[in-house]
Amino acid sequence: MQQFKRLPRHIGIIPDGNRRWALSNGLNKEDGYEHGINPGFELYRECIELGIKEMTFYGFTQDNTKRPAIQTKAFQKACVDSVMQLTGQDANLLVVGNTGSPLFPKELLPFTKRVTLGKGLMNVNFLVNYGWDWDLSQSIKNAREGQKDYFNTGIASSDISRIDLIIRWGGRRRLSGFLPIQSIYADFYIIDDMWPEFKIQHLYEALEWYQTQDVTRGG
Repeated sequence: MQQFKRLPRHIGIIPDGNRRWALSNGLNKEDGYEHGINPGFELYRECIELGIKEMTFYGFTQDNTKRPAIQTKAFQKACVDSVMQLTGQDANLLVVGNTGSPLFPKELLPFTKRVTLGKGLMNVNFLVNYGWDWDLSQSIKNAREGQKDYFNTGIASSDISRIDLIIRWGGRRRLSGFLPIQSIYADFYIIDDMWPEFKIQHLYEALEWYQTQDVTRGG
């Protein structure tokens, strides 16, 4: 295993390109999501070996649910299957998303408070039916209820730590609303390959690049 002088404590994952990959392989768009499950576990296991302390996976957003129903059902199922498969691993699992919507999978409700699985070797977060504006609006609600330091602690994703490195597959150069508070000083690495084309080398390329980045956070 390759060694690094400096590792990000927390890596954010934007697994984009599932639909484009499906079309390029003669499949329907909705078929791409299930092919994104195994790459996530390959990545998770490699990060465990490296000693990464926290990972956040972008499951699906509230905006994504505007897609055709057959696609929405497919990525909902992929998220549920991923979380259920993770229950057999070693992680501190948290699912963050708008549970008040019927589009939030009810199977994931038990994990909206962090749950320790196995040895709890890493914090793993899934964003499911997530919206950046929904996340931040919770701080306003908590302010009205008199909570102190409401902006830092009152957002819906407050149990997710600051992100050091975000890796996005699929070639797009945008955050797409990914945890705006935690991402404020994150380094951002783009991989042109689609998410179902994941290779471990993608992770190592991102980590090699991360070695050269400025970590002063503006100081």
